Amino acid sequence: MRICLAVALVAGVLPSLSEAADTCYRDDTGRILRRRLPGTVEVPCPASAVTAPELPRPGTAPATTTSQQPPPERGGENRGPPPAASPIPVPGITDYVASVPLPNRWRIVDALGYKSNLLDPYNRNLLKADTPFHGDWFFNLGLISDSAYEYRNVVTPAGIAAIERPGSNDVFGHSGGYLLSQTVSADFTVYKGDTVFKPPDWQFRFTPVFNYNYAKVDEVGVLNVDPRRGTSRSDSFVGVQNLFAEKHLRNVSDRYDFDSIRVGIQPFSTDFRGFLFQDNEPGVRLFGTRANNVFQYNLAYFRRLEKDTNSELNDLTHPFRHDDIVVGNLYWQDMPVKGFTSQATVVYNRNRENDEEHYDTNGVLVRPAEIGLESRHDYSVTYIGYNGDGHFGRTNATVSFYYATGHEQPGVFASASVKISAAFAAAELSRDFDWIRLRLSGLYASGDSNPYDRKATGFDAIFENPQFAGGDTSYWISQAVPLVGGGGVALTSGKGVLADLRSSKGEGQSNFENPGVILGGLGADLDVLPTLRVSFNLNSLFFAETQTIATLRNQAFDNKHIGEDASVSLTYRPLMSQNIVVRAAYARLFTASGANALFPKENPQYFLLNAILAY
Repeated sequence: MRICLAVALVAGVLPSLSEAADTCYRDDTGRILRRRLPGTVEVPCPASAVTAPELPRPGTAPATTTSQQPPPERGGENRGPPPAASPIPVPGITDYVASVPLPNRWRIVDALGYKSNLLDPYNRNLLKADTPFHGDWFFNLGLISDSAYEYRNVVTPAGIAAIERPGSNDVFGHSGGYLLSQTVSADFTVYKGDTVFKPPDWQFRFTPVFNYNYAKVDEVGVLNVDPRRGTSRSDSFVGVQNLFAEKHLRNVSDRYDFDSIRVGIQPFSTDFRGFLFQDNEPGVRLFGTRANNVFQYNLAYFRRLEKDTNSELNDLTHPFRHDDIVVGNLYWQDMPVKGFTSQATVVYNRNRENDEEHYDTNGVLVRPAEIGLESRHDYSVTYIGYNGDGHFGRTNATVSFYYATGHEQPGVFASASVKISAAFAAAELSRDFDWIRLRLSGLYASGDSNPYDRKATGFDAIFENPQFAGGDTSYWISQAVPLVGGGGVALTSGKGVLADLRSSKGEGQSNFENPGVILGGLGADLDVLPTLRVSFNLNSLFFAETQTIATLRNQAFDNKHIGEDASVSLTYRPLMSQNIVVRAAYARLFTASGANALFPKENPQYFLLNAILAY
């Protein structure tokens, strides 16, 4: 029985084997197989066909046979139409071509269709250093137009040699006046290197500035010492605010901590808010970073230039002043908490202008100042300071402290050598509530309590430009208020918060025998629109000491309260950027007993309209 079944099975299988002897199968790689596998297509067997390898058992490596041959390449004899399971032909080695290198990696986006527009500062623009003009050298052009109109009431003395209104007989004249100023600057910068993560290898910068101004006042002898010049003045000047070369000396870590040096006329500020020295002066500055930019340092030396009187631009037609400044400071980020930066600084100011007299372009003597002995003098003073800026949680904070020590020879009121010992402190705290920021400000600059002793305790800066308590929208900070009847000096020098009794901030010398000032202020910034900010400031002002003013005015004077300085400003940025900025500000000083004892009882006012266009 079993023998019969075996014979029958053999007889049934043999015919099928014979029928399949001429049938083969092609897989999707083009191999011809004798055994049918999933995904293969039945084709006639060629003269030489390969046998499909046996599937490997689990855990074993696939067996190799000498009968296997590599698949034919594209275009080979055995290549047929693509199989139905894989309609896309398998690429062969001849389908790949050699890569074509791009000649300039900065112009990759050119191939993507992005065009350059020289009038657009935000998209591709060769004038904005988006692409190099040669190798790794880039060029950046900056243009700024600054137009300003100011109307102000400033205490004005009546003319001595002549008066504008016949029949007038008073110490004080009319206080009205206005100023039109147009400033245009062009900033040319050429630098080499990729500056995304590291400083430039080389940088050259040149910034000429043109200014035209027209002033009109109510009294003669104010705009020019010669009363024949009348009550109006027009003036123009071209100054150079930047002219320097910078060299990247080395990298000191793989995070691009570096050392660089800059030589020439360059901007510099000793602190965050411009309390002590913020100006563009010629000098040499070594600077860099350490510890992944946690520490930044500056070592610098500057020698001051003369300023043009009416534009306050650098005047290169005069020789350098004998006024030297040496600075060393260190910034420490996230100290003492994350988000707050601390700075320690030492500034040495050496002035040796005791052998010359200097008159400004309006014919007014500014060195030596017409105050006290009116004698030529020099001084050496060292400022030791700490500054901080950042936030503690949700509270923003800015703090500044300076102690000044040194000597001057002779003093303003004493012919002997006088020791300088003065202090300054300022702080601003603010907090944001959605679109509203509330600010609290406080400032103290020490005054001199005894002008005739051999100690000068009134604090004075080198060249201040404070961004504090309203800045140039404040009446007290923006205006130069003269001390009428007390000499050719001003209580404030304009764009400064100190009551320093200087003849001129830009051309005069520092004066450490002054009354000092105390300021307490409240403010608010309201971002009512993404393009519109409204700011309010109210500052209460006091003299720190009054003896110096009493001596100069030859009167009993002990009223320290100057008054309240109230201001409001609107800042409109239609493009939500700094390219178009329009500002309008109004300020008024509501005088108190201290100002009323010195000047006529009026509340002087100030209006500013300013438009800045930047490219």
